[in-house]
Amino acid sequence: MSNELIIDASGSEVVIALMNEKRLVELNREKTNSQFAVGDIYLGRVRKVMPGLNAAFVDVGYEKDAFLHYFDLGPQVQSLNKYVRMTISQKQKNAALEYIKPEPDIRKEGKITEVVQSDQQVLIQIAKEPISTKGPRITSEISIAGRYIVLIPFADKVSVSQKIRSHEERERLKRLIMSIKPKNFGVIVRTVAEGKGVADLDADMNDLVGKWNTCFQELTTAKAPARVLGEINRTSAILRDLLNASFAAIHINDGRMYDELKEYLQAIAPDKEKILKLHKGPQPIFEAFGVDRQMKALFGKTVTMKSGAYLIVEHTEALHVIDVNSGNRSKSSNDQETNALDVNIEAAVEVARQLRLRDMGGIIVVDFIDLHSPNNRRLLFNKLRDEMKLDRAKHTILPPSKFGLIQITRERVRPETAVDTQEKCPTCGGTGEVQASILLIDNIENNLRYILKEQNEKSVTLCVHPYIEAFLTKGMFFNSLLSKWKRKYGNGIKIKSVTSYQFLEYHFLNKNEDEIKI
Repeated sequence: MSNELIIDASGSEVVIALMNEKRLVELNREKTNSQFAVGDIYLGRVRKVMPGLNAAFVDVGYEKDAFLHYFDLGPQVQSLNKYVRMTISQKQKNAALEYIKPEPDIRKEGKITEVVQSDQQVLIQIAKEPISTKGPRITSEISIAGRYIVLIPFADKVSVSQKIRSHEERERLKRLIMSIKPKNFGVIVRTVAEGKGVADLDADMNDLVGKWNTCFQELTTAKAPARVLGEINRTSAILRDLLNASFAAIHINDGRMYDELKEYLQAIAPDKEKILKLHKGPQPIFEAFGVDRQMKALFGKTVTMKSGAYLIVEHTEALHVIDVNSGNRSKSSNDQETNALDVNIEAAVEVARQLRLRDMGGIIVVDFIDLHSPNNRRLLFNKLRDEMKLDRAKHTILPPSKFGLIQITRERVRPETAVDTQEKCPTCGGTGEVQASILLIDNIENNLRYILKEQNEKSVTLCVHPYIEAFLTKGMFFNSLLSKWKRKYGNGIKIKSVTSYQFLEYHFLNKNEDEIKI
């Protein structure tokens, strides 16, 4: 499998498209001035403790208070709270945890009032970005992610990704980490660490400990609410989490970000630096690599598949519903059950892709075409489960119900990605009404006069539908409307027919082929 990353950087946002075998599978948007990204660490202030919810609302600087549930505190939250108090009061002289005596773990069935009080300053991490009318979801179980490992203060435990299957490799990685990790820090070894040596792991460990030191330094002077450690930008985070041997190219259209990513790649994967390419072509980067076309085809209510079958995607406040339709897809040589299975298998691949692409979260119900055979239902379930293995978001899939429904729960940490696939009608401007066609020529002439006489343009090209172009240029040369306009306003008028235009659509271009806005 060949992966490519296409990055469109503009002044206000960065849009990142992940392509797999030239197919769009993920789309991420990041505002250039975004705050409250997943992974950011804040010093917050408890606004209100809600015993009935067993939770607290914490001011982190967002317009809505962040939500902190008891189950999101982490077992060593008392140790973290003590560390924060000592740091703010200047009693903690350095970031190291080796001389701090850990507090007992909090009770699993405890109460929020036993741990935090109103107006208390707490160190928290963003677990979910603000979504819709809700503020950020936060946790006190701090973790700092690196390329190969995740560092967890006060955990003092080493665990290895379950995706590393080899028992020998898991034990080797555990021994390496135990030999280099600081006291009172826990570590999660990531899948990409498989086969890596102590030098790579130690460099990653030092980088993460350095970030914890930065967090400590910020805490010494911070006034809640304040961000004390920011997660790396979305582009770098995707590279950190996904970059592997399957990446063939990374294309970007911004020189400054190109330099930043080049430096980041040199740090985490020097052998991959050559795959980074700066796009300088005349076409916009998403148009050049076919991303725009796929976005328009994949983000609408109806998603058509190659066979002619299609999905209908509906969204509600509480859940998402995906309906599978066979359309004109059927093979006369096959019976109904076989045709239904073929459509469902194709739909399972597209459903898994749509969940990643739109970053749909919460409850998703997929209405597949009814299958009568238990073996076929099992085949469908296994296919969907295999396709969903590529999804980095936590998810759970239930087997098909007797009504043919498959229910999925998927973690949502950011607002759902949405792309407007419908364009405003250039003739009516979205109103559904057009100006009387009898006035079209008068309006064109009035605009011509304004451009040539009042804006002092020396030449102008009028782009119109071919029928209108024929109407303006018909007749003898000296009797056509075009010739009359030239005698009246000057010879700098040209008319160009454009077959893609609506019948009443027209635009004016200057000598540089740039549109003149009226």
